[in-house]
Amino acid sequence: MGEFGLKRGRVDLQSAGPITFGPDGVLFLADNAAATVYAIDVADPGPAGDAEPFDLADIDARIGSYLGCAPDGVTIKDIAVHPVSHNVYLSVRRGQGEAAQPVLVRISHVDGAVADVPLDDVPFAAAAIGDAPAEDDERLDTTLPLGDEGEEVTYGTLTFRLLREPIRTATITDMAYANGALLVAGLSNEEFSSKLRRIPFPFSDGAASSLEIFHVSHGKWETQAPIRAFVPYEDGTSILASYTCTPVVHFRLADLTDGAKAIGRTVAELGPVNQPLDMVSFASDGEEYLLVANSAHGLVKIACRDIDDQAPLTSPHEPVGVPRETKDLRGIRRLANLGDGYVLALQSDDAGRQHLRSLKTASL
Repeated sequence: MGEFGLKRGRVDLQSAGPITFGPDGVLFLADNAAATVYAIDVADPGPAGDAEPFDLADIDARIGSYLGCAPDGVTIKDIAVHPVSHNVYLSVRRGQGEAAQPVLVRISHVDGAVADVPLDDVPFAAAAIGDAPAEDDERLDTTLPLGDEGEEVTYGTLTFRLLREPIRTATITDMAYANGALLVAGLSNEEFSSKLRRIPFPFSDGAASSLEIFHVSHGKWETQAPIRAFVPYEDGTSILASYTCTPVVHFRLADLTDGAKAIGRTVAELGPVNQPLDMVSFASDGEEYLLVANSAHGLVKIACRDIDDQAPLTSPHEPVGVPRETKDLRGIRRLANLGDGYVLALQSDDAGRQHLRSLKTASL
């Protein structure tokens, strides 16, 4: 891994957030508390294999048993699938409050065995987010669009406790690797705080652009709300991104020059009082599709050809935007591509227990 500038040492995690894989199975892991992204050689032990469907019930209980805590002491922040072994990686918070501990967990694709990923004496590199909100920044990030502090709100099978957390916790909201660079969405310490950063890998100084979108439900142009989830698009020359309450927006990466303000093309509005939770793209029968997990609806499927043809939405109401199909699959909180034929979903049931489910793309 020397070609990626990785050096052996200890990854001192303060928090574990979004994760994604890059070249040669390097795992990128976001630590919002430290305002840092780590690139880690996870030394995946699994053999290369086909991306067979993978289902595992009660994943929160399995992880809790391994970590020595109850299922409700396990918070799964993100999932990613190793591109060769198809083992499943999860960034996890064990416990709550000041006693919470960040953990990186691996689930074997072969037998479902749970193991933590060692972070001592591993090859890694770190990239600090220089414009991150300060630890004492008093501005708050809202995890859901409506409700009072501490209130529990239920959307379908998902129940959320509304929090007003410091915006530093949203320094990095999602990541993806494309064309030799890590794309990092989140918030900054600037007035126009919504940011998309492009960091070359091996890590070196990158570019950061402020983002402006037309927010259909709010009826105005916005620069404060962060991207919640995004995917690379058009061979990595653009991205499709989703925001709370819930516009889907197209950005050209050519517009993301350092210090510039990039204006996105809003192509869809998925409904007010709604939070995007994750998104993936996949191909089926020669067509490309976007799949969005969100809090208020089932999975939303959008044909990318319709996105390409959609004129920008700039009216302060709820235009239809691109056609979309809502699948009767609720409680899905995280998505990851499992080879070309499946999407791996982290799904909560009516009792709040969490399970890994493989969704066949040809059937979606």
